Amino acid sequence: MENLIIYGKRNNVDDNLLNLHFLETAASNILTEPIRYSKFSGYLKLTKFRLGALVVFSALLTYLTVCEPFVWTEFLAIGLGGFLITSAANGFNQIIEKDLDKLMDRTKNRPMPTEVLNSTEALIFCSVFGVLGTILLWVYTNPLSGILGFVSIILYAVVYTPLKRITPFSVFVGAFPGALPTLIGGVSASKGFGDVSFFTFLLFMVQFVWQFPHFWSLAWFNNEDYAKADFHLLPSKGGKDEFSKFQILLYSVFLLTVSIMPFVFHFVGLISTGAILICGIALLLQAYNFYRIPTNEHAKKLFLITLIYLPLVQLALMTKS
Repeated sequence: MENLIIYGKRNNVDDNLLNLHFLETAASNILTEPIRYSKFSGYLKLTKFRLGALVVFSALLTYLTVCEPFVWTEFLAIGLGGFLITSAANGFNQIIEKDLDKLMDRTKNRPMPTEVLNSTEALIFCSVFGVLGTILLWVYTNPLSGILGFVSIILYAVVYTPLKRITPFSVFVGAFPGALPTLIGGVSASKGFGDVSFFTFLLFMVQFVWQFPHFWSLAWFNNEDYAKADFHLLPSKGGKDEFSKFQILLYSVFLLTVSIMPFVFHFVGLISTGAILICGIALLLQAYNFYRIPTNEHAKKLFLITLIYLPLVQLALMTKS
């Protein structure tokens, strides 16, 4: 009788273990199986729509900051042309990195790794968007804007993308195409072939320097995931070390310094500068907190603050008050 009871208990234990194994296997399959979606969603994801919208927003704000007078056709051309060019650059990047994207959790469900889109479809889509965006800027603003738009695609896709696996210097290179939309917005307000005013250059520098604390904080809390594809995005090849966290703090200081340069050169007034200082101090405090306690949680907070910082500072500069 006792043997039967023991045998019955063993059977129950074995059944429970089998059920547990089944659940773990099912959960693992759900987590590892690529997410499927429509081709339309695939093309939309290829553009990185939300990132593109932020970039275009920066270009439009810069145009509104420097334009005299405001011209609707220029404004619309910057919005649509800028989005097309940004989408093309993002798409070319994903075509080149499709095999690497499969390795990382944050990118494995993009349209190329999941094969929602194939390389030919993505290449045609990005090429058309790149050409149309360049033409829109060239024809409806000025030639220099179109040239800068085309250059931003080349720098991002052909130069920055392969450098990510070679050197941390890639972030410096990538900061140029990342800030060119601001330059394009300012140049689009100029006449003739197009030119870069000093005020436009200062606005470009704000977005250029902003990218370092922004992307390095992102790279900090995604460092392990990036390592799967052998990406070097933190300023030190040692990854999460003292040098990297100090550089994030240092460039946060540089960012505030660059952000008040328009006031130093009398392009904006005290109210705008006061708003910029408030934003800058908030960012610096979080950068210092991260420097003292360099956890992923503090890096995420700094990343979120940088996302808020840029549009608020650009809006403050636009008012010139």
